[in-house]
Amino acid sequence: SEDPSVTLFREYLRIDTVHPKPDYDAAVRFLERVGTDLGLACQKVEVCQGHVVLVLTWQGTNPRLRSILLNSHTDVVPVFEEHWTYPPFEAVKDSQGNIYARGAQDMKCVSIQYLEAIRRLKAEGKCFARTIHLTFVPDEEVGGHKGMEIFVQHPEFKALNVGFALDEGLASPSDTFSVFYGEKSPWWIKVKCMGSPGHGSRFISNTAAEKLHKVISSFLAFRESEKQRLKSDSSLTLGDVTSLNLTMLEGGVSFNVVPSEMAAGFDIRIPPTVDLKAFEEQVAAWCRDAGDGVTYEFFQKCMEQHITSTEESNPWWKAFSGVCRDMKLQLKLEIFPAATDSRYIRAVRHPAIGFSPMNRTPVLLHDHNEFLNEQVFLRGIEIYARLLPALASVPPLPSEG
Repeated sequence: SEDPSVTLFREYLRIDTVHPKPDYDAAVRFLERVGTDLGLACQKVEVCQGHVVLVLTWQGTNPRLRSILLNSHTDVVPVFEEHWTYPPFEAVKDSQGNIYARGAQDMKCVSIQYLEAIRRLKAEGKCFARTIHLTFVPDEEVGGHKGMEIFVQHPEFKALNVGFALDEGLASPSDTFSVFYGEKSPWWIKVKCMGSPGHGSRFISNTAAEKLHKVISSFLAFRESEKQRLKSDSSLTLGDVTSLNLTMLEGGVSFNVVPSEMAAGFDIRIPPTVDLKAFEEQVAAWCRDAGDGVTYEFFQKCMEQHITSTEESNPWWKAFSGVCRDMKLQLKLEIFPAATDSRYIRAVRHPAIGFSPMNRTPVLLHDHNEFLNEQVFLRGIEIYARLLPALASVPPLPSEG
């Protein structure tokens, strides 16, 4: 009695694509099988060893027009099974229709919703002027460096002739649907402090620990100010402020030895409204103020601050928002608080919207007991089955002749 779309979703969830050893081959075989069943053209692009991007294509009637790109990633984050009610890779469905599995929200649901929306449209005999490409990419959960970041530079990506892209968003616990038109720039910074060593029984001056304490105090004071700014202004979302967290501490060799070197790692996410050059000058000032021998190094430093237009004059947004109005979907426009592959798509000058149609759903990506209700999942297919025709039927733009 289960809807075949739900059955397919649960089958995909059972494929173990969890880091650090995701079974990408099994995921690609599964998706290629579904694509072939739908009559879609299949292409596999190995962007680096063991990392394949699968491209499924529904050819439009006018291939010269720019295409619609539907992107999703195949990998999922690790789990702590002892905190799960059900095994995280069995896709158990409870009596309320909640499907528990890692990837249920992030983002295997969207992958299957894309495919099942196309299945419905093809079954209705529909065809559209613009080509629709589906890309299934690896590595997103660990930065996309062996996935979309490389793929957008490949000739195979450029040949897709992308006009507009959809990618992942977030669940929304309210009636509204979250729509993301930009992302924060992720910076991962390691601050290293050098100081005087000595015996643990003495009051050594100019120690690495004292300097690190000053560094951490400066960083966390800024964190608190951004936290309070978010709390005091109800118009702001997490995407509108800079988030900062101390995520790593290193140093020390023995309890009775004052170390000559200590370090701290910070994860900082900066909204596109912030001047990145000025912010780095602030970081440098915090380090200078801590004393001599304090340096910092970037392990990730995204300088892209591209956003996608949500003006009604933009034909892509007009098509997207028009469908949502017709379906009476309440949209909440936001800057994505973390990072997705959309940043690489926008960096090569293609408009992209992050959208996962999951309202009235707790946000559980990367959390224990991640689940999605089957009715919410099926509603998402209906939404995409309305969005895709509108986007793939956007009239030729001036740049397309």
